[in-house]
Amino acid sequence: MSTETTSCEAGSPDPASLTIRQAQEQVDQWIQTIGVRYFDEMTNLAQLVEEVGEVARILSRTCGEQSCKPGTNLGDLGDELADVLFVTICLANQSGIDLSKALQRNLDKKTRRDATRHHDNPKLQR
Repeated sequence: MSTETTSCEAGSPDPASLTIRQAQEQVDQWIQTIGVRYFDEMTNLAQLVEEVGEVARILSRTCGEQSCKPGTNLGDLGDELADVLFVTICLANQSGIDLSKALQRNLDKKTRRDATRHHDNPKLQR
């Protein structure tokens, strides 16, 4: 968890308490006022893959076995994860998906399906 402090724009929710719904609304407002319009879904998919690649690059060099070239600036993992979230929210917005509801349904599904699966997996035992 980052201890970095940031200031909020006037009228923006405190980032520590930003709900998924508020994030979807903020992204939509940003797109409508600054971004002009949403990119089409295939462009956003390509953007999502690019951003996930940037996350993978950082993690492969900080947690994996890949090394950095001298003078390489890996970037900020938090910023790259936020880019992934931004594009994911764009895709949800333009597809009419309420991510709060979708995430809750997904967690419910995983809970039913995996109620004992991970506890019973000997590979995960400490």
